[in-house]
Amino acid sequence: MPQQLPLDELTLALARIRGLLLTEEKVDRAVQRLAEGIREAFPESSGAGASLMDESGRRTSTGATDPLVLKADSAQYELGEGPCITAWATERSVVIQDVATDGRWPLWSQAVRELSIRSVISSPLMAGTRCLGALKIYSTRPGAYDDASARPLEKLAVPAATLLDNIQSSEAPQRFTEVLASALDSRDTINRAQGFLMHLHGLDQTTALQQLVELSKTSRQSLFSISTEILTGTKRAPDDGP
Repeated sequence: MPQQLPLDELTLALARIRGLLLTEEKVDRAVQRLAEGIREAFPESSGAGASLMDESGRRTSTGATDPLVLKADSAQYELGEGPCITAWATERSVVIQDVATDGRWPLWSQAVRELSIRSVISSPLMAGTRCLGALKIYSTRPGAYDDASARPLEKLAVPAATLLDNIQSSEAPQRFTEVLASALDSRDTINRAQGFLMHLHGLDQTTALQQLVELSKTSRQSLFSISTEILTGTKRAPDDGP
């Protein structure tokens, strides 16, 4: 008989997932915790997962409770077909009652045969009019899910998508700031090492930079790493110009 989720259990699952996501500030951790919350909501399932995708359908974050979920998901994105990709593309839930007889994704079905996956539900993560990705649950039992089984997952996906969208939005400026700060720090370090060589050997700016580039090539290290080592004294500065 297909799995169902009683109303009281659905209410508890919604509250649990909201609580998990409200305490997270990082998207990757939030996606993993969402997968764990979905797994708890469907205890008879063999595993659960959540994936965020960009506008071209490439995964940006993945959460999974079990190895078979990771393997099944990886196969989808490697092959470019599968229930999660379809749920994301069509913005509708996808139900597979038996992978062995479902012919919609032959390459993916063949790839996951050794994982013993038989039933699947995948529901889109809709934040307004945008689809952020998909939730999914797997079972090794054929006929574990039907269309009615998908409705609870859809109800869980709505608040989850809203919270994930909020986390993504708040994290984006922080990521940009961190990247920018790192780039500025690297440039400053290289400039200081260049100035050090100019002062040490009376070089002009171009010659000092050439020395740093040559050191970077011969040691197979980045300009930033070479510059840091020269400034900290862990690498001896070259004696003179080229």
